[in-house]
Amino acid sequence: MIQKLLATESSSAALVLRVGLGIVMLPHGAQKLFGWFGGYGFTGTMHHFTETMGIPYLFALLAVLAEALGSLGLIAGLGTRLAALGIGATLGVGAVMVHLQNGFFMNWFGNQAGEGFEYHLLVVGMALALVISGGGKWSLDRLIAPKA
Repeated sequence: MIQKLLATESSSAALVLRVGLGIVMLPHGAQKLFGWFGGYGFTGTMHHFTETMGIPYLFALLAVLAEALGSLGLIAGLGTRLAALGIGATLGVGAVMVHLQNGFFMNWFGNQAGEGFEYHLLVVGMALALVISGGGKWSLDRLIAPKA
């Protein structure tokens, strides 16, 4: 089972997808976990997710860990499918719970109530591609399960 989860081909496209997505998501995870880049840190994020948004503690914790640890997993190519699934699910839920009401487009010019869901849709698409393909070239997954 682990072999199948880690199996991947030597795909340059998967490498570009996973490293790009990991680099983009890492600051978001650092905001939520450590309070870096203007974030609220773990306590503030968990309070917002559970008290303000009504998300159960376990799911809020999984969302924070998916962004923080999942982004590192993607960059290294370790547990790529699981990391991508966690990030994709987190951003998909965020799109529906928060951003869907603001329409499709990002708030580039500051003239709408909030951000739209276009960014989230891109992340979900990238994450699904990685769930399907695995980590690709130069991934730790490939070193662990080279014959799959």
